[in-house]
Parts: sequence; structure tokens; C-alpha cells
Amino acid sequence: MRCLFYLFALVLAGCASQPQRAAQQAGPSALDDVAATLAQFETALEEWHRGQANSGGASLTKARLALDESVTRCVQSVSCDAMTALRAQSTANARIAHALLGERESDPLEPNDALTTTDRHAHAGSPAKDVPELARSAAMLNGKRLDEVIRLNGAVKAGIEEWLTWMRPNLLDAYENYQYLRHRMWPVYEQAGLPEALLFGIMAKESGGKVHAVSRAGAAGLLQFMPATARGYGLARNSGFDDRFDPTLITQANAAYLDDRFRELNNDLELALAAYNGGEGRMRRLAGGSTRSFWDAPVYNALPPETRDYVPMVLAAAWLFLHPDDYGLEFAKFDARPGDITLERAASINELSVCMGQFGNARGWFRTLRNLNPKYEADTRIDAGVRLDVPEAAARAYAARCRSGVLAQTAAELNAARPPVASGSSWVASAPAGSARTHVVRKGETLHAIARRFGCGVPAVAQANGLRPPRYAIRAGQRLNVPSCRA
Repeated sequence: MRCLFYLFALVLAGCASQPQRAAQQAGPSALDDVAATLAQFETALEEWHRGQANSGGASLTKARLALDESVTRCVQSVSCDAMTALRAQSTANARIAHALLGERESDPLEPNDALTTTDRHAHAGSPAKDVPELARSAAMLNGKRLDEVIRLNGAVKAGIEEWLTWMRPNLLDAYENYQYLRHRMWPVYEQAGLPEALLFGIMAKESGGKVHAVSRAGAAGLLQFMPATARGYGLARNSGFDDRFDPTLITQANAAYLDDRFRELNNDLELALAAYNGGEGRMRRLAGGSTRSFWDAPVYNALPPETRDYVPMVLAAAWLFLHPDDYGLEFAKFDARPGDITLERAASINELSVCMGQFGNARGWFRTLRNLNPKYEADTRIDAGVRLDVPEAAARAYAARCRSGVLAQTAAELNAARPPVASGSSWVASAPAGSARTHVVRKGETLHAIARRFGCGVPAVAQANGLRPPRYAIRAGQRLNVPSCRA
């Protein structure tokens, strides 16, 4: 347990031996302060592991906050080795997440999987970037692991059964999607001190790990934010792109939202989840400022059936994420390390999915490519020279199959193909890729059905016609412009 401190001490000694540093060390340096608070953190963590901390996780949280403050002072000092301090802080953050939050030690996030410098700069302007600190999340957990906080009652057990029976394929798909998105999402929760299993549970229930998921009510994205709530947490529409489809930004908004609900709802996880699904106003009226729990009759009976189902299903998915072996659940193991490709020739995501085939992934790469590159419609040709985010395994598939050759040509031909239009049909679907098509709305049709017929997402069709969520109101006889998108 002391290995982190000893390693830091060696680095500190090396820094002190440099002549240019020695002159600046008349008194205790900022890096010495980091070393001291790091030692206190290690002691608190050891006590917590041995069960000697009488105040639960409070002393550990205090030590972690002291370490953060000392690192901040170091970064602000011109005479301090900021990179050494930040590395110590990063490792400490990972350890406290494993200790307090019940994460699986066998599957830690590798250093290279964290947000890249480019990612951090790209999201730096978002109001949702200021994710909550550990203190309130630790209060919600009260020094316990997540699986000690979850009440394994009848409702949660029923949810576990659903996930393990007819919804097992959904759970396995969600897990695979999450693994490829993990480097975009988990660092946000880790920084906020929230359990990874909770993130997975919410994502599995909300979207199954499909970045472009849109509900009939108008909620969108991996973690399903309604437009008004999204705007309140810094998610906007920039240059036509909906920030709700950005995995990192929507995770930041989700963490900030839960932090606000913990503050209002007595640090109660179940009530916070109920607010996430059923609205914070309702939950404040039912339980705000009281000691009522989600399961108390005055609260539970007043909630809509969807919310009564939602909370135990999220908790059940989180529980299975932590304890798959107890239920004969096998999550696939695969290489999800992030990478990238630079297109050597113009291609759409559909084309890439065809030429990559099942090289390195028995289920194919379509969903992963869509999730990691949400700004591109599936059938929109992307210019040569553009960089796309892909797993390393997919990068190998691209190099092997998509740069040239028969498969690459076949993929391009399939992407350009269009079915013939029946005589007298109101569907005008023979336009070339990239051009708009027109559809005359029939009686009883919905925008969702029309979008599905053309292989488009509802937001794309709605935006092309100025339709507003959540109703997306259309009328029989109305002519809709349908963009060229087929997935």
C-alpha cells in the first residue's frame, strides 16, 4: 500500500538534487506539501481497508481533499514539479474509487484510456465540465461500497431476473457498447467520485449504449436528457450537432445532475434516480427535506409505473455489473483500447462497417463506429484525410480491408445503391446520396415511423423540417424533407 508514497519520495529526491531547484528550497516546497498529504492519504486508506476508521469514509475523504489542495498549490507554483504531483493525484483518485465505490480491481482504467489532452480542450468550454467533487458522492455512499448501498429487495431481484432472461441480449449489448465508450465516460464519474457500476446501470436502462438513442418523449443520448434539462446542464446545439450525442458531455451533465439531486434529497441514491426518470420537481414534493425513502408507501405509490420500474432496473444492472459470476453471467472480454484512423479515401461509416466486416469483432463494427463518431450520419461520405475515433482492433481491420481492394469497392457500391420507387408512390427515394428527399405524410403516420422507413434518426428529420420536440407534430398531407441518412 505504501508503494505509491515510496515511488513519489524517490522522484522528489531526484527533483531536490537538481541545482536549479536547490536554491528555491529554503523552506518547505509545494512538492514537499504534496508528499506529506500523500502520506496522510495512504495512512487513511490503510485504516479504511483494515476497518479502523471510526468515521467511515470521512477521514479518507478529508485526506483526499487535503491532497487535492496541495496539488493545486503545486500546480500554481512556478518552482514545483506539477507533472509529478498530478500523477500522484491521479493514482490516488483511482485508488479511492476502487476502495470507496466498489469498482472491480481486476479491470482498472489504464492510464492511456483517460481523456486525452485533445478531449479535455474540446470540452473545456462546456458549463457541464465542472463535475461534482467527491464529498457529496461519498456522503451518498456513507463509507460503503455501492453493493452495500443497494437494497437487494424483491423489486431489485425481479429486475435482476429480467436482465438475465428476455433482456439478457440487451444487457450484453450494453456492456460491449460501454467498453468501447468507457474511455469517454468513466473518467468523468471517477473524478466525481461516483461508482462505475452506477454509470453502467443508468446507461444500460436508458439507451443500451446507443449514442443516438431518442425516446418518443424527446429524450436523447446515451443517458437520455430531455431538451430543457440538457440546456440547464450546458448541453446545447453547436453547428447543428446536439451535445446530448457527445458521450463525455452527457456524462458530465449526468454527474452534475445527480450531484444536485443528492443535495436536495438527503444523499439518497434511489430518490436521485427516481428524479432522473420522473422529474426533480415531483421528487422534491414527495421526499425533499424529509427522511422518506423511495420505497416508503407515500413516495412509491405516488410515482408513475415507469419510475417505479426504472429505479430497481438501474440498480439491478449495476448489481450485475459488480457480481456477474454470482448469476452465471458472462460479459465478453475483448480489446477495447481506443485508437484512431485517418481516412485514406472518402468513405461513410456504412462503407467502413462493410469493408471491416467481422475482422477483430464477431458482431461487426457498425455500432462502435457510430458511437465513437456521433457527428457523422451513417451514410454520409467523409472526406479523405479526416481522423475518426475507433478501437485499436478496428484500426487494424481498416488497414487490412478498407484502404483498397475488392471489399472496399463493394462497400462503396452498396452505399450508393438505392431501391427502385414504385409507380404512384408518395415516397421519393431515388435521390443520390447527400441530397434531400420528400415524403407526403399519410393519415396516422408518426415522425418516428417515417424516420425509421428512411433509415434516419428522428432528430435529423425534425431538424430538416423545423419540428420541435417532444411531440414532433405533423399532419396528413404535409410534405417533409428527409435528409439522406440510412442508419
